Amino acid sequence: MQRTPLSRERVLRAAVKVADEGGLQALTMRRLAEEVDAEAMSLYYHVAKKEDVLDGVADMIAAEINEAASQLAVPAGESWKLTARRRILAARAVMLRHPWAPTVLETRATVSPAVLRYYDGLLGLMLAGGLSYDLAHRALHALGSRALGFTQELFTPVGGADAAGAAGPGTAAEMAATFPHLADMLASIVHDNPDVTLGWCDDQAEFEFALDLILDGLDRLAA
Repeated sequence: MQRTPLSRERVLRAAVKVADEGGLQALTMRRLAEEVDAEAMSLYYHVAKKEDVLDGVADMIAAEINEAASQLAVPAGESWKLTARRRILAARAVMLRHPWAPTVLETRATVSPAVLRYYDGLLGLMLAGGLSYDLAHRALHALGSRALGFTQELFTPVGGADAAGAAGPGTAAEMAATFPHLADMLASIVHDNPDVTLGWCDDQAEFEFALDLILDGLDRLAA
């Protein structure tokens, strides 16, 4: 049977598949060569090094986000805020399919043209909705990575919300005495579905809550 010719796109699609199955730690040049059934040296005709692979998969994820945004049907007369909200949640759905992707996008030295295309479209929505360039500029800062469907957490405690209780009653009691408000919050908040999160305390409801706060505030300022 004839082999499928090796190409940059085929290599990058294989890289996305490897990362989806095993995380970024599984994405090595050797593993990538195995996935495309080729010698490792053959990869270097299409990707210069591991960083080139990561730049390429960042482009592919951003292109997937743009494709998801382009497929959204926009009802006649829908406000910019609702359209932007649906576009951002579509981007989040892509990120949830590829939970390793935020790390790649955060660590690129240059911004992917596909990412810029996405932000340009989002900016166009804001301007059409009545936001000034100054307010739209501030909006992009306020949204940050959330515009692409993920959040950069302030910190990610090992073990999640029940880590204090799992460490033993003495540790939990000490935490309650030293950080009473944090201890009470951790004790009262339980996430029932960790599979929908990209990070600690970042489930879908929390993501949408913060997104709505930002979009509602921007809409009021524009008015």
